[in-house]
Amino acid sequence: MSTKYIFVTGGVVSGLGKGISAASLGRLLKSRGYKVTSQKLDPYINVDPGTMSPFQHGEVYVTDDGLEADLDLGHYERFIDENLHTYSNLTTGRVYWNVINKERDGKYLGETVQVIPHITNEIKSFVIRAGEHAAADVVITEIGGTTGDIESLPFLESIRQVALEVGRKNCLFIHVTYIPYISGSQEYKSKPTQHSVKELQSYGINPDIIVARCDETIPQSVLDKISLFCNVEKRCVIQNKTLPSLYEVPFMLEEQNLADIVCEKTGLEIRKPDLTEWKQVVENIKASTKPVNIALVGKYVALHDAYLSVSEALYHGGFENHAKVNIQWIDSQGLENANLDEVFKDTDGIILPGGFGDRGIEGMISVANYARNKQIPYLGICLGMQIAAIAFARDVLGFEDANSYEFDSESKHTIIDFMEDQSNDIKKGGTMRLGSYPCSLKADTKIWSCYKKDMIDERHRHRYEFNNEYRSEFERNGMNIVGTSPDKQLVEAIEYTNHPFYIGVQYHPEFKSRPNRPHPLFVGLVKASLENKESHK
Repeated sequence: MSTKYIFVTGGVVSGLGKGISAASLGRLLKSRGYKVTSQKLDPYINVDPGTMSPFQHGEVYVTDDGLEADLDLGHYERFIDENLHTYSNLTTGRVYWNVINKERDGKYLGETVQVIPHITNEIKSFVIRAGEHAAADVVITEIGGTTGDIESLPFLESIRQVALEVGRKNCLFIHVTYIPYISGSQEYKSKPTQHSVKELQSYGINPDIIVARCDETIPQSVLDKISLFCNVEKRCVIQNKTLPSLYEVPFMLEEQNLADIVCEKTGLEIRKPDLTEWKQVVENIKASTKPVNIALVGKYVALHDAYLSVSEALYHGGFENHAKVNIQWIDSQGLENANLDEVFKDTDGIILPGGFGDRGIEGMISVANYARNKQIPYLGICLGMQIAAIAFARDVLGFEDANSYEFDSESKHTIIDFMEDQSNDIKKGGTMRLGSYPCSLKADTKIWSCYKKDMIDERHRHRYEFNNEYRSEFERNGMNIVGTSPDKQLVEAIEYTNHPFYIGVQYHPEFKSRPNRPHPLFVGLVKASLENKESHK
């Protein structure tokens, strides 16, 4: 069977939820027994999002093989439950980087290098390789940005050429567009969609399916108008309404036969879906009624997308405990002088996620000490583990200047530092410990009771490590080293013994949490937070 290529474009405005539409379709096709992989083509000129501000871009998602990628890949992995890879995210910067390097190496044999065919060939090659790498039946490719953006043109031209080369029977175009509601006249307006489709058609792309994003049900007359003016069958105008949970979206699209239409139009066998597992996810969400408050203390809380995978993993942990997690978003900046009893008076658990730079660090250290001393369940992720170590060194070991080399290179007690073979003379992009690494867990510990495994694999994104010079002193005073690299050289997890749940991990467990398979550390944090709440009633 030929690989099928599905391209998802967006129109009218950005932030429509193309990624959720694409991810939901992936889940529906996987439920029919097809091998699905997903990818995102981003038009920005950064080589990858690794050096971009979280305030602009949101979180940087990391795959097993170390790709720093757009946050939409998190949606894809959570929905299709497949590990994505280096061919899952491509930017304009990466395309030009690859092409210019080939030109410098003489790979084009003296040709004049142009947007067509060299840039478009690079993009097309990437799309094809994604399917080959994953041995996929279906490749779902989301085109970032909005139709009409000048920077998206090479990507749109490339997917037009893919359709020409693989044949229209092996290719399908889905256009996700916004249907605005004018409250003054109480009308839904299709004109922006018409103009967006017209723009797309001017590039040689005729959408097969239009997904209409809206908050409420769109009248059938408006859907019929979209069908007529956009040259799309009536049954192929699909509503994507705003729902209480994004994990309900696959069922809404299934009710409108989206996956069957896709199968029919691409020549795939129309099979009966098995959505049993996903139904259980939605049932668990609806059964999650026990309220629990977990404070997420971070540097970038002004943009919640900066911690998207962390927040989703917290919700997953709630599903498993039938708990409704309420995230308290707390900016760490200025907390060092705050009344923490007041700040956390309604808090049942605390999570400190990753981050870079020294802004807000002292507030985080205060919070880590507060959680440890007040017996509040605490999970530190990456920077959050390093903060827990620095806080312990200051508060318990008495090293008042304890710090990370990243924040204070003059400190006499760099609890977090470069390893011996590292140095500060490195570029910022793509030079961290990235991707999946094994970790050996110590038996008879709280972290082992979460995983119930001796050896795990988790994804990393960091540059500094726990300083091994302080291992023995930490353990003598109650902060145990409970997870290390298999060769024992790198500290991966620490745990305070005299505490119901106080764990710090150097890796990013949020990247492996799924709604149908919640990550054990988030399940453990929510469980401990519920117990903490009960004990204070």
